[in-house]
Amino acid sequence: MKYKVSVERNTLRFAAAHLTTSQGQAEPLHGHNYDLLVDVEGDLTEDDWVIDFAELKRIAEALCQQLDHRFLLPRDNPALLVSDLDDAWQIAAADRRYVIPKSDVCALPLNNSTAERLAEWFCHRLAEALAERANITSITVGVEEAPGQAGWCTLNLSNR
Repeated sequence: MKYKVSVERNTLRFAAAHLTTSQGQAEPLHGHNYDLLVDVEGDLTEDDWVIDFAELKRIAEALCQQLDHRFLLPRDNPALLVSDLDDAWQIAAADRRYVIPKSDVCALPLNNSTAERLAEWFCHRLAEALAERANITSITVGVEEAPGQAGWCTLNLSNR
């Protein structure tokens, strides 16, 4: 038998600015009110649950807070020229240049800030937070940019 718990929306939200690139071209800087959807699969514990909803929500909400009201900088994007200016990040994309205070930026180890890559970031952070729970076999995260429009990532943990 497979078991899964899901938590989503309500407090699992964050508002953030970003820009993505496609085929070497950067889209204009813009923002979203993101919603997070999290599924965790695994075996039941001796208390007959995969994970307590409250614990999973607490972890996911803390991750959302790290990104809330920040510019999501895909630090490893080859189409962006990213410079560390000590107290700010400078991002150059074609004919545009942005200088944003570091306090307003969440520099992510990603090559793009698409919904799919953000979902991957969440999967890995959740896996770190749940590392001691041997019963969890996978984590799936959806990052919804707008109603009905989400990017997904699933991280298989059964081989850890």
